Amino acid sequence: MEKLVACVQKKPDAVCRLICFPWAGSGTSQLAQWGRLFNDSIEVFCIRLPGRETRVEEPFAKDMTSVVNEITSVLLKELKEKPFAFFGHSFGTYTSFAVALHLKEKYGLEPVHLFMSAAHAPNSAAYLAVKSIVLPDGHSDLLAIMEILGGNFELPHDENLWRDMALTFKEDARLFQTCSFEKTEINIPFSCDITYFCGSDDKIYDAKGWRELTSGDTSFYELPGDHLYLLKPSNESFLIKHMTRSIENGL
Repeated sequence: MEKLVACVQKKPDAVCRLICFPWAGSGTSQLAQWGRLFNDSIEVFCIRLPGRETRVEEPFAKDMTSVVNEITSVLLKELKEKPFAFFGHSFGTYTSFAVALHLKEKYGLEPVHLFMSAAHAPNSAAYLAVKSIVLPDGHSDLLAIMEILGGNFELPHDENLWRDMALTFKEDARLFQTCSFEKTEINIPFSCDITYFCGSDDKIYDAKGWRELTSGDTSFYELPGDHLYLLKPSNESFLIKHMTRSIENGL
């Protein structure tokens, strides 16, 4: 559990868990801190994939199926014991959606709310187009790929930091290309509400398709900033308040 999940503040009496899925090339350092910002009714888990942070010695995951299977098997007991919601940003949106689909299809479990951020809806033509991009072997064209897959954001100037991030990003991009949402046999897989967030200065994402993936309500919010708009304190505050209200209303 500690290997897969970062939980900076345990809340045994919480009525719901928010499971966070970070963006490509990153780890748990930002989203795990949300555990200190939510009230005591919501406990935050942040997913840590292989090949980074405390799992840096492990090989990167080979495909999305293995990621989904690990997350599901490790967290199944917790997901059955109390309500849960998912937040995914960029690449993390696709990871969270893959896990949510698997939980619904295999175990009949569904989040009380899906919070999706800065990503194409997985049933859109834009998603399929990005998925078919050929990844470069070297680092020369990686910047262009990062802009396509990751949107508009500032990259680190430190060369070692950039190299580590680029390697992790490339592996996450490869992982993204093993997703196969178009094959799902459930026409409207979810009944929970879905909220979609994005940055005003980021590239345009095709997000309207989320409406077709749930019989619940779907809402859309544009916040000021680039691809990593969620790191701005004012936006972070908005997200925390909005998600808290949405989760508590959905219980």
